Amino acid sequence: MHTVTLQPSGQQFTVEEQELILDAGLRQGLRLPYGCRGGSCSSCAVTVLNGELDYPAGEPMGLAPYDKEQGRAFLCQAVALSDLEVDCPPLDAEDDIEVKVLPVRVEKLRKLNHDVMEMTLKLPASERLRFQAGQYIDLLLRGGKRRGFSLANAPYDDQYLELHVRHVPDGYFTSHVFEHMKPKALLRLEGPLGNFYIRDSARPIILIGGGTGFAPLKSMLEQMKEQPVDRPVALYWGVRAKQDLYMDTLIKDWTARYDWLSYTPVLSEPNADDHWAGRTGWVHEAVLSDHDNLAGHDIYMSGPPPMIDAAKTAFAAAGVADEQMFSDAFEFATDTLQALAQQGAT
Repeated sequence: MHTVTLQPSGQQFTVEEQELILDAGLRQGLRLPYGCRGGSCSSCAVTVLNGELDYPAGEPMGLAPYDKEQGRAFLCQAVALSDLEVDCPPLDAEDDIEVKVLPVRVEKLRKLNHDVMEMTLKLPASERLRFQAGQYIDLLLRGGKRRGFSLANAPYDDQYLELHVRHVPDGYFTSHVFEHMKPKALLRLEGPLGNFYIRDSARPIILIGGGTGFAPLKSMLEQMKEQPVDRPVALYWGVRAKQDLYMDTLIKDWTARYDWLSYTPVLSEPNADDHWAGRTGWVHEAVLSDHDNLAGHDIYMSGPPPMIDAAKTAFAAAGVADEQMFSDAFEFATDTLQALAQQGAT
């Protein structure tokens, strides 16, 4: 048995041999940050100050080389090899939000482009899901399968929940959504989950989305529109081609109405018929090109892990402190990855 000490609070809890550290803390009533509990979202990341730990199932998928250089560890996948001291700042009061399992009904399905579906879920009349802008839910499927989707609507508008579902070829759930699901279908969700939300700060904000990683950023912006915003907010949305900017008109409307918001779409592989005169390349490189002093900003990133890993490394080299970068990396479920791998082998 080992003792884990959380700094700066000084709280302590014990961990059994080969017990996951996050499981031990939650079992003993500690309020610890976590999200996917699968090693990909980085919500449970802490900095190890003293002691040793290990990952019995192998290094987590979301643990980037940059994270390891900073001494960061994912509690959801780690076991203690000795007493540990970790830097884990106390959660904000808002993180007392209750995680619930609720039934929901599909209220509406609307195709936003060729491969993104807007799914609107209706909660029971007697229930609301209290969450922070940027968090996500898991849909609980048959056979114990789970699919995580960021909430794209603002917390104040919580009678319905908005999800952006990208169609993954041969994807178990997304193919069902696009090909078979109808309004009034019943589902179950668990949430809210994740530690991705806007922190209090006086620094300007940069939001970076990749593909449907725009969804949690939309939730943040929807919330900001209803509150006084006293610092600039710059949104960068990186996609492959023009058709992937599935809510481009909405964002342009917002930028016309709110002087605190700017918007830069970036295409990595524009089609010839896009006639694109805007920015091209990698979205994080556009951010670097536009800002001489990134160290003076708070940066929020949502998208595929490779995008976030590359951005974190580049921004750190530009002088951005680790505590000013926040991310929500999404990844395909294991069975979907297996299907894609099989498809690539045939």
